[in-house]
Amino acid sequence: MKIDVDLDEKREIEIGDGGRVKFRLRDIAVKPGKKVNLKKDFDTDFTGGYDDKAGALQHVAKNVQRLSDMQEMLYAQDVYSVLIIFQAMDAAGKDGAIRHVMSGINPQGCQVTSFKAPTSDDLDHDYLRRASVALPGRGMIGIFNRSYYEEVVVVRVHPELLIKQKLPVETRGKDIWEKRFKDINNFEKYLRRNGTIIVKFFLNVSKKEQKRRFLSRIDEAEKNWKFSPADFAERQHWDDYQKAFEEMLSNTSTQAAPWFVIPADNKWFARLAVSEVITAVFEKLELAMPVVDDARRAELQRVKAQLLAEVD
Repeated sequence: MKIDVDLDEKREIEIGDGGRVKFRLRDIAVKPGKKVNLKKDFDTDFTGGYDDKAGALQHVAKNVQRLSDMQEMLYAQDVYSVLIIFQAMDAAGKDGAIRHVMSGINPQGCQVTSFKAPTSDDLDHDYLRRASVALPGRGMIGIFNRSYYEEVVVVRVHPELLIKQKLPVETRGKDIWEKRFKDINNFEKYLRRNGTIIVKFFLNVSKKEQKRRFLSRIDEAEKNWKFSPADFAERQHWDDYQKAFEEMLSNTSTQAAPWFVIPADNKWFARLAVSEVITAVFEKLELAMPVVDDARRAELQRVKAQLLAEVD
């Protein structure tokens, strides 16, 4: 069964009173081998020519229900696992997208892992190890809020972090990022060959919109907890982060695990796009409830007869 998503598929979404959003998955996907320029190639404000926020969120709710139904079949089949990765600048909306799009998923079949700064134990192992132990099992959905991609983004912007990783001197050469890209691609190919379907999202927010959201977090008391001075400090490295993300996208978007660059200036559209991509991935799996054989059905009928014969 071919399970790669058709990037040329046109997703025409009916919303509200006859409104429609039209876009191809290719419009938000990074073509394998393509050198990415975020400013030129992807518009952070893209909405497919539609502006009905309420209608879009109604469609997200429909996709949530569809995902809930398909997740139940994924869990019952116990063959594939799905790993969903979110990367972004601060305040791009990762948490909100995860919360809204995955709200209907049975917690028994889903796990979310947030990758913070590595612990001392993490630093005593290779950088893919903590991701490996958090991978979803068969039938499960795993969500990585940030991931091993921090190792070619944050660590690249702050190379002093390499010293803390206690790597052998000979592995810290100029080609370290190229080697890490190869390591990650091979890791993801290995996972794919063993039944883990990988979906990767980069939430692409503009510097102007990030500023607006930061100010909102400062001005609105109920949002103060969301803001950290460290977020502002990282903003000072904006250009370096954009270059690191461009290199990440250019070198690690593959046929088996493509990157989707989600326009994130409008949260409602970001959630719509994320839900459409995940739904498209699940549809390709051709999920169905397991069918029991004749012997199993006969056994069930015997149990039924015994239950009916019981005296209450």
